[in-house]
Amino acid sequence: MPSSLTSAPVRTPVLDHELLVHLLGRIPDPRRRRGVRHPVGALIAVAVCAAVAGGRGATAIGEWARDVGGGALARLGLERGGVDESTLRRLFARLDADRLDAVLGAWAVTRTALVAGRRVIAIDGKTVRGARGGGSSAPHLVAALAHGSGAVLGQIAVSEKSNEIPAARELLQNLDLDGVVVTMDALHTQHDTAAVVTRAGGDYVLTVKANQKSLYAHLKALPWASVPATTRTDRGHGRRATRTIKVVDVPAWVEFSGAEQVAQLRRTVTRKGRRTVEIVYLITSADARTAPPEVLATWVQSHWEIENRLHWVRDVTFDEDRSQVRTGNVPRVMATLRNTTITLLRLNGHRNIAAALRHHARDTDRPINLFLTA
Repeated sequence: MPSSLTSAPVRTPVLDHELLVHLLGRIPDPRRRRGVRHPVGALIAVAVCAAVAGGRGATAIGEWARDVGGGALARLGLERGGVDESTLRRLFARLDADRLDAVLGAWAVTRTALVAGRRVIAIDGKTVRGARGGGSSAPHLVAALAHGSGAVLGQIAVSEKSNEIPAARELLQNLDLDGVVVTMDALHTQHDTAAVVTRAGGDYVLTVKANQKSLYAHLKALPWASVPATTRTDRGHGRRATRTIKVVDVPAWVEFSGAEQVAQLRRTVTRKGRRTVEIVYLITSADARTAPPEVLATWVQSHWEIENRLHWVRDVTFDEDRSQVRTGNVPRVMATLRNTTITLLRLNGHRNIAAALRHHARDTDRPINLFLTA
């Protein structure tokens, strides 16, 4: 996986009013022209609708396509009869997954709202564990999620989790970061990653933990006792969480590109009488005017939406980690379909994805209408 900072970004411009059904026509068709009955965009549309109705894999997608009937399929562009599971599997195995993710991510960007005047994106990775087998490692997918809306804005695959750092940089280069804030966990607190963000016109919020011993020790040694604190307490799910943040101007010895502030964030969680305390440090290129302490704390807290609103949903609601599809690009494409389903439902106002899937499964028109108007 290349880690160059100068490789040309691959972006797909999308107009704000352009519908998803039209965008899928841009996906290159990997099949030979002879014998092709259905447009590739129409087949992907069927797969998305089936996923919105709760389909978890190619078998379920094929069954949904068989059951909905010719009239419903014609609305999605399949005008020459039905489609079987084997056709979908062959297509997904050969589909340009990078292009598919780029198109769907560019569309999602046009549908997301700003948070406090800015777009904020979380970057994190997840391994598709069920796809491990046959001597090959499971694909590791690094995704970008919009804070607030929960829309998936991009995804890139690597073969090993150790390659997540350069993969995240590649994903960042594929995104329009002008004016965007990027939040990332401690794995990505790297000078080159910070440079990718600032060169593209964005700001970063990076977490420093004990895995970077020297940097952590230097930040810990700052005179935090004399710094005013901003505190917030939340209650819910049987626990009380207090977050205290202290922010100072960046010291001269911090060499991250464009760094403006550093912060100490203390999380104190009390559950059933037991209290746990975690202290982490932050480095950000956002200045005190655009990122006062309370805003910075909110960005860090919202970063975990990518775990709770994407990775957890794919694991639990879609049972992704037990899916043993391993052929070609099929695991990656299926993960992309799940991302798109989650994005469609989030943008449509659904907070409980499992309930939303059941809702759309009860009426054939519901997933099709959702897709055609997105």
